[in-house]
Amino acid sequence: MSNSKDMPDLQAAYALRTPEDSKALYRTWADSYDETFANAMGYTAPAKIAGLFDERWNKTGRVLDVGCGTGLVGEALNAGPVDGLDISAEMLGVSAKKGIYGRLIEGDLTCVLDIEECTYAGLISAGTFTHGHVGPEALDELLRIAEPDALFVLGVNAEVFREQNFGEKLDELVRRGMIFAPEFVEGQIYAEDSDHTSAKDRFLAVVFHKRP
Repeated sequence: MSNSKDMPDLQAAYALRTPEDSKALYRTWADSYDETFANAMGYTAPAKIAGLFDERWNKTGRVLDVGCGTGLVGEALNAGPVDGLDISAEMLGVSAKKGIYGRLIEGDLTCVLDIEECTYAGLISAGTFTHGHVGPEALDELLRIAEPDALFVLGVNAEVFREQNFGEKLDELVRRGMIFAPEFVEGQIYAEDSDHTSAKDRFLAVVFHKRP
């Protein structure tokens, strides 16, 4: 990972505060993201979360990769067909070149998405529910666009899960009859042999179904 002050990095991503901040960061990072972050830092969470989704997928409908970025989840995912959603047009541009997704959607998870209700039978995410990005408030909008009984596998940074009260939001959704009680699968965000300051960071994959 470069030490250049002009090079986007994980610390810059974690320091984001607004959707506009996200667009600005990923506008400059998109073309080098896979090389300077995913490969250089041993970012294995997308493949791990894709594996969890594939293990549980028994449907035939469409899947949405939420915060798809450059397509790291889509490259690892066997379930499908799959569409990609991201706030950054430039990151979507990188994904488009890989030919992974059917439809690519530019959208802000803190707003109403340009997606009809009950569109997706599965929703997966890695790297979106983390420091400086999106909190549990986005779950309501994702449930709106999910079919009844849709499968969710959402990777959440473990620290963010605690700090932003994801557990309380999930409990609320269970009480409201929106989702079935979730399963939690913990894992390491980076490869075991990674050697950097975030190498031991962990995720909680939140696995649940939308109630019919």
